[in-house]
Amino acid sequence: MAATAEITPAMRVRRFDWARRNPTIIIGSAILLALALIAVIAPWIADDPLSFDPLERLRRPSGEFPFGTDEFGRDVYSRVIYGARISLIVGITVAAIATAAGLVIGVLCGYYRRVDDIVMRVMDGLMAIPPILLAIALITLMKASLTIVIIAIAIPEIPRVVRLVRSVVMQVRSLPYIEAAVASGTRTHTIMTRHILPNTYAPLIVQATYACASAILTEAGLSFLGAGTPPEIPSWGNVISLGRTYFQIAPWIIFFPGVMLAITVLAINLMGDGLRDTLDPRIARRM
Repeated sequence: MAATAEITPAMRVRRFDWARRNPTIIIGSAILLALALIAVIAPWIADDPLSFDPLERLRRPSGEFPFGTDEFGRDVYSRVIYGARISLIVGITVAAIATAAGLVIGVLCGYYRRVDDIVMRVMDGLMAIPPILLAIALITLMKASLTIVIIAIAIPEIPRVVRLVRSVVMQVRSLPYIEAAVASGTRTHTIMTRHILPNTYAPLIVQATYACASAILTEAGLSFLGAGTPPEIPSWGNVISLGRTYFQIAPWIIFFPGVMLAITVLAINLMGDGLRDTLDPRIARRM
C-alpha cells in the first residue's frame, strides 16, 4: 500500500503564499462577502425601505434611526441596506454579460480576420460614444427599469472586453504551437477550446472586476441624474439624488450611501488589483 505524502508546515506556507504576497485579494473579497451577506439578509436586519412617516422626517442619526431619516420620514439605514442589493445585482450582472459577450466576439475577431475587419469597426463606434450618454439614450428610448439599466450599462462595457480578448487571441494565434496544430489538421474548435481560450481567462477575470466596479458607479450616476432605476427602487444613486436638496440641513442622507458606494467600489478594485498581480506572470515574477 503506497504511503501517503505528509504535508509539512513549509508546504502549508507555500500553499497560501499567494495570499501573503497579495493581501488585497483577501481584503477586497472579505468586504464583498460582507456586503453580499448584508444584501441577502436585508429583510431580517432592516425595515421596509418604502414605508414613510411624515412625523419622523429629517431626523438625525439616533438609536432608533442609525442613519437618520429622509425628507419623507423613510429610514435611510433600510434604504442603504436594500441599496446594496441593487448595486451588487447591477455590477455582477453587467460584468457577466460583458464578459460572456466580449469573450465570444473577441475570440472570433482575433481568430478570423474577415470577422475582425467588420466587427471591430462597430466596436470602435461604440467606444467613441461616452458610456453614460449611450446609457441615457437607451433608457430614454425605453421604459426605465432595472433590466433596461443593466442592458444599457452592459453594452458600452462589451467593446472593452472584446479589444482585450482580441489582443490576447492574436498574440496566441501567432505562436508556433498554434501554427503547428493548424498545419497538422487539428479542428478549429479544438484549437480554440484547448489552446486559445485558457490564455484569455486570467486577463478576463481581472477585466470583469473593473467592469463590475464601473457598472456600479455608472448606475449610481444614472440614478443621480434621474435616468437610472425608477425612484421607487432604493438604490444608492436614488437615495443620494433625492437627498441632495436637503444636503445643508440633512447631510446624512447623502453621506451614508456615498460611503457604502465608495467602500464597494474600493473593495472590487482591491480584489481586481490583487488578481492582476497574482495572475500576470510578469508581475508575479518580480514579487
